[in-house]
Amino acid sequence: MKIRPVILCGGSGTRLWPDQKYHQPKQFIDFGNWTLFGKTLERIKNSIFDYPIISTNKKYISEIKKHLKLKGFKKYKIVLEPAKRNTAPAILSSALIKEIPESQPLIFLTSDHLIGKTNLFNKSIKQHQKYLTDKNIFIFGIKPSNPSSEFGYFLSKLVNNTRKVTKFIEKPNTKKAKKVIKKNAYWNAGMFFLTKKSIINNFKKYQKKNFYHCFNSVNKSKSKNNIYYLNKNDFLKCKTISFDYSILEKSKDINAINLNIPWSDLGSWKEICKVYNKLKTKYQKKRNIFYRPWGRYTNLFNGKNFLIKELYVKPKGVLSLQKHFHLYQKSRKKKFFRF
Repeated sequence: MKIRPVILCGGSGTRLWPDQKYHQPKQFIDFGNWTLFGKTLERIKNSIFDYPIISTNKKYISEIKKHLKLKGFKKYKIVLEPAKRNTAPAILSSALIKEIPESQPLIFLTSDHLIGKTNLFNKSIKQHQKYLTDKNIFIFGIKPSNPSSEFGYFLSKLVNNTRKVTKFIEKPNTKKAKKVIKKNAYWNAGMFFLTKKSIINNFKKYQKKNFYHCFNSVNKSKSKNNIYYLNKNDFLKCKTISFDYSILEKSKDINAINLNIPWSDLGSWKEICKVYNKLKTKYQKKRNIFYRPWGRYTNLFNGKNFLIKELYVKPKGVLSLQKHFHLYQKSRKKKFFRF
């Protein structure tokens, strides 16, 4: 049976824009003619995967449909949450829709992760499919490239051909991170691989109330044009809680798929700069480099209504202060605002 990818696509981008009232969702940011959600869709265009299920909210529907069309997906299902309730209700409600048989393996992917060497990633998924049961859960670990305090970690040991998770470490400080890395700890990548039956069994055991609220919400949902509109009254009764706290830290049957591949959640501007540094040589052509008395600048990417530049300022160099006036049209009423 093929693996059903479920993409969690409800994030609002608050980590990148902490002091802003309105946030641009990280998964839809144009990083240079590519987005994280687009990269996620590209990863599942593989013969091991069935058509995708996408868990989101109504704010993102148009953007999601645009990406699906752009990447050539004609078959899909979208599960619309009427309110934010964190990852546990999102995962459960997506798994309970009728299109998914109980024996089907599911992989839950976040929409805003950048993953390299996708051939190795997909190969590891297929290799571990035979070890899935109606109770166990596989999580994905990434070999740390630095002692980061931004991610959670876990320890694991080899038991009967699979790695058993022995301990979770929740976002340690740098000093503690260095210690757990020496013990062969891996970053918890926040992706999950299990069967629908395992989801049902684990939620019935550890989150019984949430299970029945989600079950009723899906059972009473309305379906139209590939979209499930979850019942609001029942969904609002769900406790706001993450899958990690509600299930992973309680279950005794958690296994790990440890990977040594490039990975980032681009959750900070520092991480975004690292990505651009790796891609920089692609853009550093003579025609893109401009010299000025104060130094130089390189045009890295010219996107729709924006330009990304890298500036190098000489010691004691001074840049001039510039002000540009542009006319922007707002909606169809033809009102103009001057900035």
